[in-house]
Amino acid sequence: MHRPSDTVMFYRPLIVGFGVVGQALATQVAGRGYSPVIVEDHPSAHKRAVAAEIGVTLVEAPDHAELAQALAASTVLLPSPGIPDNHPVFALARRQQMKTLSEFDLARQWDKRPIVAITGTNGKTSVTMLVTDALNRSGIRSAAVGNTEVPLIAALNDRSTQVFVVEASSFRLGHTRRFVPQVATWLNFAPDHLDAHESLESYEGAKASIWAHLPSGATAIGNADDDVVSRHLSEVDKGSNTRTQQFSIVDTTAEWHLDDGVLVGPNGPVMRSDELKRSRPHDVANVLAAIATATAAGAELGAAVEAASAFEGLEHRLQLVGVHRGVEWFNDSKATVPQATLAAVGGFGSVVLIAGGKNKGLDLSDMGRVVPPVRHVVAIGDAAEEVRDVFDGIVEVSMAHSMDEAVEQSRRVAVEGDAVLLSPGCTSFDWYRSYVERGVHFTQLVEKMIGS
Repeated sequence: MHRPSDTVMFYRPLIVGFGVVGQALATQVAGRGYSPVIVEDHPSAHKRAVAAEIGVTLVEAPDHAELAQALAASTVLLPSPGIPDNHPVFALARRQQMKTLSEFDLARQWDKRPIVAITGTNGKTSVTMLVTDALNRSGIRSAAVGNTEVPLIAALNDRSTQVFVVEASSFRLGHTRRFVPQVATWLNFAPDHLDAHESLESYEGAKASIWAHLPSGATAIGNADDDVVSRHLSEVDKGSNTRTQQFSIVDTTAEWHLDDGVLVGPNGPVMRSDELKRSRPHDVANVLAAIATATAAGAELGAAVEAASAFEGLEHRLQLVGVHRGVEWFNDSKATVPQATLAAVGGFGSVVLIAGGKNKGLDLSDMGRVVPPVRHVVAIGDAAEEVRDVFDGIVEVSMAHSMDEAVEQSRRVAVEGDAVLLSPGCTSFDWYRSYVERGVHFTQLVEKMIGS
């Protein structure tokens, strides 16, 4: 049985949040003979049933005194990803000088298989899937874990996996004491999750921690076109044989770059951008990052190119729904920050943009930079007035009070040659439970319109 080195300290952890990761943590911790206690601010019948099945104590929606009591009876804090920095448990833990660990910390102590990590504000999932595919095509059994459907801590049970490809969100990195990936890639940086992080600086610090404890012989890969990423990459400690590489779609001096439609690596041309099924600027940047990451992790270059050539993109990320009377309709519901919207519209000539939703504390003014190619905006959700104010006097704006209205208004204003993009730049939690539900509803409405 693999146990953390400080077993006495660890034996009674307090897990805060009982979603997918919290349940995986509780299962793994209890399965190793420890006695976790769970704090859940939003209990449900399902969560109670899971707690009973695992055999752990569930403390439901505690007040401050009850939370302090639960923490005082514990030996270590294990917050689930997404627990905001202003949650009172963190101030209580600091007051009691209690150690905070993440699932990444536990995985490092319980399992020594290599980790390839990808972080960034946008593109993490695409690059994670590409790297995993490239490694598997090379005969290296790999699993995409972390900020995916499978937490890293749950993936440890599969002994056939040789390499974990970890989508490393800031929520996980921010509470990790020591993360030691063999290959660590940072794609880009833009304001995000300011409703959960204490400040923009803490969000940046969480992302930068992916390079803080690289082991000997590790590789750090960063985006040369992003000033924040480049600055942190230049500060990576190279004293332990750590290598650094850059990728870029504009700087031909980067080890991995785009040159006149050709993707080029350190040893020469790799493939043409027109061999990709999607070759907008952010798609090419993601592929460069993925090939650099995969080959640094041991994938064959040919296998990485095959994976890139076969990649059709992800659902809800610039997903073509259909074409109606010369107008293309795209579901980009996964774009939950303004920078994702900027990346989405960059490859089009004329756009009708559906934007808005629930703003997570971000400055939406950057969205004004999408004009042109955006020529009309349909504003939706709680942030509709904020979106309208951004575009007021720049382009025409319509206000929609439902997704049905948004699709109908877009249909009326779109002309042949336009692309209608649902690329909200905001979260979905005003009208929907997730960006997936929002994207599915939009897709259904568009398909119904086309069919009629």
